Parts: sequence; C-alpha cells; structure tokens
Amino acid sequence: MAETVLVTGGGGYVGSHCVLELIEAGYQPVVVDNFSNAVRGEGDVPESIRRIEKLLDTSIEFHELDLLDKAGLEKLFKKHSFSAVMHFAGLKAVGESVEQPLRYYRVNLTASINLLEVMQAHRVHNLVFSSSATVYGDPQRLPIDEQHPVGGCTNPYGQTKYFIEEMVKDHCKAEKEWNAVLLRYFNPIGAHSCGQIGEDPQGIPNNLLPYVAQVAIGRRKFLNVFGNDYDTLDGTGVRDYIHVVDLAKGHIAALKKLKDNCGCKVYNLGTGTGYSVLQMVKAMEKASGREIAYKIAPRRGGDIASCYADPCLAEKELGWKAQFDLERMCEDLWRWQSTNPTGFSSGTES
Repeated sequence: MAETVLVTGGGGYVGSHCVLELIEAGYQPVVVDNFSNAVRGEGDVPESIRRIEKLLDTSIEFHELDLLDKAGLEKLFKKHSFSAVMHFAGLKAVGESVEQPLRYYRVNLTASINLLEVMQAHRVHNLVFSSSATVYGDPQRLPIDEQHPVGGCTNPYGQTKYFIEEMVKDHCKAEKEWNAVLLRYFNPIGAHSCGQIGEDPQGIPNNLLPYVAQVAIGRRKFLNVFGNDYDTLDGTGVRDYIHVVDLAKGHIAALKKLKDNCGCKVYNLGTGTGYSVLQMVKAMEKASGREIAYKIAPRRGGDIASCYADPCLAEKELGWKAQFDLERMCEDLWRWQSTNPTGFSSGTES
C-alpha cells in the first residue's frame, strides 16, 4: 500500500513539481491549495495538478482548503492516515512582505501553527518543511552552510520562515516521536522537461526568472534590475539558482530521511554557485534566442548583495546533489514559457 502524503500548497510552482516526483517515487499525494498562487483549471482543480494527472495517467486527490481553516484541516485528517506532511503553503514574495508585514505574519504563522496542532492531534509526526535561505539574512560568510547564524532576516517573509523553523524545532524537542526536515531553498528556477508545468506567477512576477521569461516571450516590455551598485562582479545581486526538479527530488530524499527517526534536521538545497542578475539575463537570452530589454531601478527593500549555498551536508546525509546546470535550467524554463506563453491559461491542452 502506497504511503499517503499530504502536500500543502501543492498547486503552486515547487509544490506541483514535488507532487509529480512523489507519484513517480511510489507515494500517494493528497493535495490542498487555496489558489492564492495557483491557477484554477477544469473542475476547480489547479491546472498544474490536472496536467500532472494527464501526464502520468493517474488521479490525484485535491481539496480546495486554506490552512487558516482549522476545522477544514481537521476534517481532512480524520479522513486520511497520512504518513507525512510536505508543507509548502504560504505567502512567499520578499518585496511584498516588506509592504504587507502583518499579512505575512498572520497567514504564514497561523497556517503553520494550525497544521502542526492538527498533525499532533492526529498523531502524524513526520514533516518536511519548505523553508528558505532568507533565514540567513545578510550572509556573514559565503558559501552559506547550515551552521551559519540564522534569524537576522532582512524582510518579514524571511522572518516567518525563521519563526516557523523555530516552532518546529521546539516542538520536536518537546515531542520526541516527531521527525522533521527543514529544507532551506535557494532560488528555484526552470520547469519540468515535459514543458507542461512550470512557474506561473499571478500578477507581476516577484522573482527574477519568471519576469525575464515573460520579457523574452513578449508579455512584458522590459525587466527592472533592482540595483547595480552592490559589491558583486557586475553590481547586480548574486544568487544560487537551482532547478525545480532537483529541488523536488531533494524533498523525496528528505521524506526518506524521516524514516531514520532523525529528529529535526536542517539542509540547504542549492548548487553552491552564485550567478548575478545580468548573468542570468544573458543565459536566458542564449536559451531563448531573444534579446531581453532591461532597465536599472533602485534597490528593493529587504534585498542583499550575495547569497549562495554550501550544499555538502545534503549530499552527505541525504544522498542528494543538484544535477542540472544553468544552461539546462534556462532551457527548461524557456520550453515551459514558449509552450505556454500566457502560463497555465494558454490552453495548450484540451
């Protein structure tokens, strides 16, 4: 009998890729999403999930549910015996969090507390949490390993991830039967090689690569490069970009780690290499064969100069290592964007 895994926020970019990998690894995902950053498809199912069903010739159980609805969450846990939970649901834009801090604290923290309390009540003690490299704040050293100090976050989004990590750590100390893996992402990009699922931000993209891809496809006139006076090789911000499929496979490795009764563990998921904004623009120009117009804009609040990972611990303890290089990331992103010029609403499938 396949293990049943609850995936919160499973209609979104990273969540949907993890759903696909879960199925291919022999798990049975149950997906919940509130459509805050997922596109509604036929039958009130996220379009990403509908496409995965068609791609893998399978059926995926989906529930439209906001984690702020604790009663709805209780009802779901009464219906299923989950072996573990993968928690992706939450607001995720750095710039927006600076402008709307209370909304970020209310949604991200309350949702996570509700989830942990319901898990505890129903004796589901295994969690994989979608955290972020933003918990490291402005790095004191590079590359960043898991021993780097955390909590000096430069934006409310990062603070919410840090607070949730602390809640999970404290709960695991108090409840010895609990196991949790906290995965600190760097910058997910790319798309599944099938070209049918990818990142489709609602409204103006908050992340660099979806914006670049939309400029390349003609949906937007130019890219705003926020700051060119950082202490980096070309003055623009440097980040560690990781292929979303590599990231998804990291979650499968984390799920297997829970079987070791591992307690609470923390891992970076990144490549260990940093690229600047302008280097990413050039890489996407090569992948798309199109010139990408950009303008230099003032720095955004909450941004830092450089951030890239030391991912060695994940390789050592999870047996996981990023496989895809920058060229492949950009090629897969362009395949998704060119196949779906207006995202999931492109209607490329009947």
